[in-house]
Amino acid sequence: MSIYEAVGERDGRRVLSLKSPVNLQTTGELICANRDDVIAAVKNARDAQTGWSALSFKERAKYMDAALKVMMDQADHIMDVVVAETGKAPADAFTMEVWASCDALCYYAKNAAKFLAPQKRKVHGLLGFMKKVRLVYQPLGVAGIICPWNGPFILAMNQATQALMAGNTVVIKGSEVTPNSSKLVQEIFDKAGLPAGVLTVLEGDGQTGADLCTAGVDKISFTGSVATGRKVAESCARQLIPCTMELGGKDAMIVCADANLERAASGAVIGSCMNTGHYCCGTERIYVVASVYDEFVSKVVEKTKELKQGPQHGLDEDVGAVFWDRQMTIIEAHAEDAIAKGANVLVGGKRNPDLEGLYFEPTVMTGVNNDMLIMREETFGPIICIQKVANEEEAMQLSNDSPYGLNGNIWTKDNAKGIRMAEQMQTGAVCLNDMACTYGVPSAPFGGLKDSGVGQVNGKTGIRGYCHPKPIIIDKAGHKDKLQSGYPHTAEKIEGMKKFMRILWGSPIGRWLS
Repeated sequence: MSIYEAVGERDGRRVLSLKSPVNLQTTGELICANRDDVIAAVKNARDAQTGWSALSFKERAKYMDAALKVMMDQADHIMDVVVAETGKAPADAFTMEVWASCDALCYYAKNAAKFLAPQKRKVHGLLGFMKKVRLVYQPLGVAGIICPWNGPFILAMNQATQALMAGNTVVIKGSEVTPNSSKLVQEIFDKAGLPAGVLTVLEGDGQTGADLCTAGVDKISFTGSVATGRKVAESCARQLIPCTMELGGKDAMIVCADANLERAASGAVIGSCMNTGHYCCGTERIYVVASVYDEFVSKVVEKTKELKQGPQHGLDEDVGAVFWDRQMTIIEAHAEDAIAKGANVLVGGKRNPDLEGLYFEPTVMTGVNNDMLIMREETFGPIICIQKVANEEEAMQLSNDSPYGLNGNIWTKDNAKGIRMAEQMQTGAVCLNDMACTYGVPSAPFGGLKDSGVGQVNGKTGIRGYCHPKPIIIDKAGHKDKLQSGYPHTAEKIEGMKKFMRILWGSPIGRWLS
């Protein structure tokens, strides 16, 4: 059984049959945009970009505010579409997709003008008597955004909002696993009155994404797997266009001896099982100091056993379906490898036998170690892996022993110690006494180290990433005097510069003046 499978072609376009992860029933067809469709979308975006970028920030923000109103009016519809397509718990769909998207629209509509306002930059040394610098943020042009299946609405809406407010037009390619959720972004902006061509959502598969990368866009923002991210980055490098890569994660959680264990146990469960474990900064490795290990494990087991799974629970469902059968294969392989190598399953550990769809039980494992796939590779499932360590130093060493470095979390009542530990953790971000919530804080730049990605999205850093920061160097004398640095070159000028160089940088007073 596959959530999607190729069933042929129609009018030169690949056709996929789609199934629901909730009940494995066929839900419809996806007609993939072909290369001509992609090129046409980019051309339309290019044609619309001049007019869009000419609008003021206030004028662009009006469209974001209108889209926000549409979203609030259609919150239940958005949630229903996402749940039907992914099988995620309704609360996950609402908080991650609807609420977070509303927050992003409001935040960037309000702050883009401030983040991208022209700036004066001080010119150092003696050159400051002659020159001044004005820095302006110029939109790149057409931004291509490639989104994954685990957050199909928010990961399209959030990046699109930043790119649009920066003055770019946008072409989005959603995942073939969740095409309807990503398509909602265009429907919302259409209802908000966004001009034609400013934002287009393409439906398609991996080939559609590859076509978008080479269709003449000015930047690619990619969220997805490490393997695909490498291919996208290589394509961008060949074309000399910028890209941001938000890739996989294997986030570590460190529980110190002085942690609030009740809070930490709750954080472990939600951090590992939220969105069925399908989010890049999900907690996948938990290192607990020996002195509190038994109590912590007991609390985690108790809380995990209380989780409700399956559509029969309606809005009260805690853990939803696995969105994609290929991910189920990985989850099961990692669990089986860990059990074969001596891991202990305290809760769950297998598919839910009482549900017909792609449901893997919320699971607690102990006795895990770095010889197991489940502690080395991204699992992306609702499995809580807990390892006992002698002390915080061992916990930090193990947390950094990973090819990934996206996020992490540390639990201690001593914030000063927690900050010191966070500075040692080799990750793009760290959360203290909470699960990984960095992406949900719009002002915080989000991005990973090592195999977890290149560049950052969100906040001031993220929106500026959709611009070229252009310095304009202004001569203070202007047209009034002759050009001091012009021809002719003479030996006398060179000797004079040598003498001045020794005065300027060869003495403490000179270096102070410079």
